[in-house]
Amino acid sequence: MYKLTLTAAKKLLETAEHQARQMGLNSDVAIVDEGGNLIAFHRMDNARIAGIDIAIGKAWTSVAMQMPTANLAQSALPGGATFGINTTNQGRVVILGGGIPLVHEGRVVGGIGVSGGTSAQDIDVANAAVQAFENMRYQENQYLSARIGTIQQSFTY
Repeated sequence: MYKLTLTAAKKLLETAEHQARQMGLNSDVAIVDEGGNLIAFHRMDNARIAGIDIAIGKAWTSVAMQMPTANLAQSALPGGATFGINTTNQGRVVILGGGIPLVHEGRVVGGIGVSGGTSAQDIDVANAAVQAFENMRYQENQYLSARIGTIQQSFTY
């Protein structure tokens, strides 16, 4: 079973910050685990303080709803299939784009939330980190590590 680690979360933060800088943004970025619990958070210099809760909320929502937060935006409009969903869970559900679940072998293992630009910009920053996550997983699958007693052995397959 894959577990999102702090080391992986730090790499995702680094990737998101790099993408935000390239886009001229000052972003807040949150990484949560499969239960929506905060693993890591990064606030770039001059990022809005309101974005702290928004980024964490986007990451949590992507895990809780098991979908990108942008998918909720349209259906949450008046008359939409999920109208009012953002008022549930003590108002914790965020329907702005920029929250994306991190999926491993069909299972949500965490999420990323970004706040600092438009929804489209936040999605671009989050997608850069999701791509880095996919690349990390690919690299990890090159070697299988197994711990036997106190000895760690690696096998190539």
